[in-house]
Amino acid sequence: QAQLAESGGGLVQPGGSLRLSCAASGFSFGYLTLGWFRQAPGKEREGVSCIRTGGGTTNYADSVKGRFTISRDNAKNTGNLQMNSLKPEDTAVYYCAVSADPTACIATLPMKEEAYRRWGQGTQVTVSS
Repeated sequence: QAQLAESGGGLVQPGGSLRLSCAASGFSFGYLTLGWFRQAPGKEREGVSCIRTGGGTTNYADSVKGRFTISRDNAKNTGNLQMNSLKPEDTAVYYCAVSADPTACIATLPMKEEAYRRWGQGTQVTVSS
């Protein structure tokens, strides 16, 4: 059964770090663009970061640039989102998703959420003192 599973969420103090992981199974992860999205209470889901198949193209939302780093290991069918210097406004449910559309992740343009067709169940990240 094809699925994505996030892990690594939790409660962290402001300024702290978390590393989210996305494990893919049942499909060819290495051929797909990986994206991370988040949805805070009462807000629309937003794109956080994405990385194309070979890892040469990445994209970050302005709000996380310089603090978050996306990576992937195609041999292990996993992707990661390293989140440093976390802020209370980073609190949200974080989702990983994949897309077969190469335009789903372009370095200079906002992530194209509608192009991501397979999603994980999400993991909660709470940044609070």
